[in-house]
Amino acid sequence: MAKGNKEKQPVASPHTKSNKTQKERWQLRLYVAGNTPKSVAALANLKRYCEEHLKGRYELEVIDLLVQPQLAAGDQILAIPTLVRKVPVPVRKIIGDLSNEEKVLVGLDIKPVKV
Repeated sequence: MAKGNKEKQPVASPHTKSNKTQKERWQLRLYVAGNTPKSVAALANLKRYCEEHLKGRYELEVIDLLVQPQLAAGDQILAIPTLVRKVPVPVRKIIGDLSNEEKVLVGLDIKPVKV
């Protein structure tokens, strides 16, 4: 095989990982209890952060524990609202109304989008 052909083959570079991370799909699950003020605020805040920092790269599942209380055991939910990042691993959890954007981004390990 000619040397020129070898150079044309894909080679892993430092940029490959960052491109993969940027295109990685995020799976988030928000546990709430009805339409309490904290639950409503948590959902609104989370949607805003996701649209700003993960636009087109996330799936958000909202689970109302008043309707499906049995689902709390699977993610070991002890307080609500609780946000669970399922993917990318490792699983991470944040409890509260998610009003502190910096805390949420750090907690989920989301790199802020430069504006």
